[in-house]
Amino acid sequence: MNRTVSLLVIGAGGRGTGYAAFAKAHADRARVVGVAEPRPFYRERLAREHDIPRSHVFADWKEAAEKPRFADAVLICTQDAMHAEPAIAFAEKGYAILLEKPMAPNPTDCRRITEAVLRAGILFAVCHVMRYTAFTRRLREVLDAGTIGDLVSVQLLEPVGYWHQAHSFVRGAWRNSLESSPMLLAKSCHDLDWLRHIFGVPCRKVSSFGSLFHFRPENRPHGAADRCLDCAVESHCPYSALKIYLGRLARGHTGWPVNVVAPEPTESSLREALRTGPYGRCVYACDNDVVDHQVVALEFEGRRSAVFTMTAFTQARHRQVRLFGTRGEITGDGETIRIFDFLSDSFQTIETTKADGSILGGHGGGDYGLMDAFIRAVAEQNRSPILSGPEETLESHLIVFAAEKARLEKRVVTPAEV
Repeated sequence: MNRTVSLLVIGAGGRGTGYAAFAKAHADRARVVGVAEPRPFYRERLAREHDIPRSHVFADWKEAAEKPRFADAVLICTQDAMHAEPAIAFAEKGYAILLEKPMAPNPTDCRRITEAVLRAGILFAVCHVMRYTAFTRRLREVLDAGTIGDLVSVQLLEPVGYWHQAHSFVRGAWRNSLESSPMLLAKSCHDLDWLRHIFGVPCRKVSSFGSLFHFRPENRPHGAADRCLDCAVESHCPYSALKIYLGRLARGHTGWPVNVVAPEPTESSLREALRTGPYGRCVYACDNDVVDHQVVALEFEGRRSAVFTMTAFTQARHRQVRLFGTRGEITGDGETIRIFDFLSDSFQTIETTKADGSILGGHGGGDYGLMDAFIRAVAEQNRSPILSGPEETLESHLIVFAAEKARLEKRVVTPAEV
């Protein structure tokens, strides 16, 4: 490693704080020297944790962008609709950029970001953390070795989890497509990008079906109140905010998602937040409109195919994948790869990772893998560690937009159309 990389964090919520934790764990490789965050609690917490000078603590990213460049790289971890302007501004200032997914909630802004990055010639990575897991790296090695012959088709399941859907996509910040982005982009752009990465060739055609099936007013149980704290039937509801948040607190859990509801969670602060804030609402009485299940069928170059399923109605767990080749079949769960060989009719099992509950252990270790790769790329001024650069990331985003267009228009769509 050639030098310590200095970082400016834009958005000090869960993702910004999580990525910044890399600098605390590897002080010889990275340090956080600036933060921009409108919410005082989150801004001051990050500034305090990283001993950031007051001259580099901002309430608005624009204040940071107006200063002469004072860091090697910027981590842009704002909400989905707030990515394009800071990404373009910091690209023009010459910062290396790590941009939280999705790039932007529409194709126009995705293209604007890509053009600005290419024009500036900077190092750029989007947080498609699934590319950076030990599971994915090992799986690519198996495929590249020809272990199952030619890859023909893939089935990928994203089991969102019943409580995660209720937290993030019914009550939370990604519940409404106009305020954030469609469900497929907010939650599953990871997955369609991962399929593009695994096949290694462009996607040519997409179709999709899905809807908001369950979290609707007409499915509200008889006697349900607008808030879980007031509800006579709350104890019978699997989506109860008391179960999801107070239940976790009672078990000693104060991290995500509990600390999203109350930054310093106690029973008192959680109850107050559930009484007054969005996370205490009945899941059948919210302003959500994003789908709770969706299926996407994709045709890739070379007559290869994939089917992706996203559903809320599962236990929260790793993605489940099946890969079908001309000489074998693979099943995987984000940790274990199980290979069946057609010639020998035998199985081989590969363990790729162990569970890691640390803040950078998220997404099967992909959060750590991403930061490790990005910091190494910036320190060495070498693009090769980055697996999610601008042009292929734009391509995978266009696949997502094509899928949503296909769902709404009930037809087959090509990514070139969006």
